[in-house]
Amino acid sequence: MNLDGLKEKAKSIKKEINALYLAYKSPKTPWYAKVLAAVVVGYALSPIDLIPDFIPVLGYLDDLVIIPLGIKLAIKLIPAEVMEECRKNAEQKSNKNYIAGAVVILIWILIIVLILRKII
Repeated sequence: MNLDGLKEKAKSIKKEINALYLAYKSPKTPWYAKVLAAVVVGYALSPIDLIPDFIPVLGYLDDLVIIPLGIKLAIKLIPAEVMEECRKNAEQKSNKNYIAGAVVILIWILIIVLILRKII
């Protein structure tokens, strides 16, 4: 796959993440799909990975495998009409949501602080 193909795939994943976020907020989405969508979106936006990126080959495993698999699974659990509506809305509202990013970062900082308090 060439560089342009990779860029298109990255844009596609970004659009799906935005659509999953909108599906999470939809009252038509079942609770179990909302839980998975929240986990996938939170992990995709999180600055912390299960496998750090500096580890050769394995470091990008989560970015290349775990996130796309999570997206596919979440999409299967969300009703098709809800997902289609959310995809259309995500294309229209493809702006950067810095508030959501800040919330994810604050949650990770809180988790790290709580872990450090237990250790120290």
